[in-house]
Amino acid sequence: MGKTKKAVIVGATSGIGYAVALELIKEGWTLGIAGRRRDKLKELHAIAPNQIKYREIDVLNQNCAGELQKLIDDLGGIDVYLHCSGIGKQNFSLKSEIELNTVATNVDGFVRMVDCAFNYFAAIGYGHIGVISSIAGTKGLGAAAAYSASKGFQNTYIDCLDQLCHIRKLNIDFTDIRPGFVNTPLLDGGGKYPMLMDVNKVAKRIVTALKKKERVTIIDWRYRILVFFWRLIPLWLWRRLPIRN
Repeated sequence: MGKTKKAVIVGATSGIGYAVALELIKEGWTLGIAGRRRDKLKELHAIAPNQIKYREIDVLNQNCAGELQKLIDDLGGIDVYLHCSGIGKQNFSLKSEIELNTVATNVDGFVRMVDCAFNYFAAIGYGHIGVISSIAGTKGLGAAAAYSASKGFQNTYIDCLDQLCHIRKLNIDFTDIRPGFVNTPLLDGGGKYPMLMDVNKVAKRIVTALKKKERVTIIDWRYRILVFFWRLIPLWLWRRLPIRN
């Protein structure tokens, strides 16, 4: 019997992160879960107290990387880091506070946490970093400028870290997971969304992608087709498309 796999999931208190945690619990993984909502962390911990450690972590706090390292230490080390923390809103009126908060979470917070995981894995000699980005990062959506741009940043940042591993001859794998619209609290009150996916089915697909160490995963064949074709649309035409929900 092989050793029990260990993972940290940041953003495990709701949505995709919560659903992935449940899947990994079923498969016997030992988890470190993190998020801002202590009540949800305790709720998840109560499901499998022998498999879970948790810490309340807000990626906007300057000390969040230190808290992540403490959670890794609580587990006695990890094999996988999965970054699920993120926010996004449609912002047709381009309110600055919405855009800046999105960037602070999806860029600044993302870098703090992913860099911490990268440096941990570099030190121990191996590891696997997975991130939940979005298909929005592949083609900017005018209704969600900061969200799209921040997800594009995440896509590029992971590409860069992957290349950096080869430069430094490090044994770290990366999985960039790009869902479309998933039925989670992130979309609550945001309009009607086409091709809405069930979060539990998405979580199962994410677990498969992590196990296979897939480099880039666009979840659901419909979104793979969509992304293929919208990448072919020239900018002069894209800007004229009334994409909104």
